[in-house]
Amino acid sequence: MTAPVRFVPGLAVGHGHAYGGLTGCTVFLGPFRAAVEVRGLATGSRELGVLDPHHLVPAVDAILLTGGSAFGLAAADGVMAWLEEQGRGYDTGVTRVPIVPAAVIFDLHAHATRPDSETGVAACADAREAWPAEGRVGAGAGATVGKIAGPEQAMPGGVGAWAVDMGSWRVGAVAVVNALGDVLDAAGTIVAGARTADGSFLDTAAQVRRGAAPSGEMKDVVSGTNTTLAVVATDAPLSRVDLGRMARTAANALARRISPVHTPFDGDMVFAVSTSPEAVSVSPTEVLALGVAAQHALEEAITRAVVEADR
Repeated sequence: MTAPVRFVPGLAVGHGHAYGGLTGCTVFLGPFRAAVEVRGLATGSRELGVLDPHHLVPAVDAILLTGGSAFGLAAADGVMAWLEEQGRGYDTGVTRVPIVPAAVIFDLHAHATRPDSETGVAACADAREAWPAEGRVGAGAGATVGKIAGPEQAMPGGVGAWAVDMGSWRVGAVAVVNALGDVLDAAGTIVAGARTADGSFLDTAAQVRRGAAPSGEMKDVVSGTNTTLAVVATDAPLSRVDLGRMARTAANALARRISPVHTPFDGDMVFAVSTSPEAVSVSPTEVLALGVAAQHALEEAITRAVVEADR
């Protein structure tokens, strides 16, 4: 499927890389209002509290998705430093403090470097208001999917993006797919996941229903070693409360394209942002339509992540 030329107005996305390009981070530059929906049970994150609609800070300056597990959260320091140099951040009266919520996937390799502050700076320098690079880039550079039979039977994950129009507004999604489960297409067919020795798909959900992997046990499945992260974005003038509603609806995309999903071994999160300068009243019907559009965009982004990674 050929990507549209236009993504979401006002959203700049950039990738940074470390360890010879085998891990990295992806930054979304604001400022924008934002919310988050947490579905996974093994999350790694930073500054999620500022996304509560009751929080004092009305907007965030960037969102960071990163590899490196909890170590990779150090890349957010680089994003903060870059934003500070640009004079961005929440005005405390003493100095401006950049607000950067972040979330991680697990892509660690023995003795390998992880995304750090320099990687975060590189991602900011790379950020453009254009269609995001997809495949094995940024936070998805070291991602894999279908891990129930061990890493040798898994397939590449990565970054995928998609965008659609909803009336006069634009809705887009970027997904970093590093799931325990298999990834499906719109028809429910597995397009990436755990494989047998002959290259056919094991069907992770079916294996789990039968008790485990073919060897009789789930090999190398450790809590937190998976995770799908996403950002859905729109130029519709949604409030933080309505962005939370959009994120909740959009998160259903994971259940439609990943099987199984939201496991004890995945830290799935979906952020929602509005690039519109001000929030205005939007009807519940419009919020629903934006949420459904975001879900569709995220479904396509999830599948594109593995398709582009396998090119």
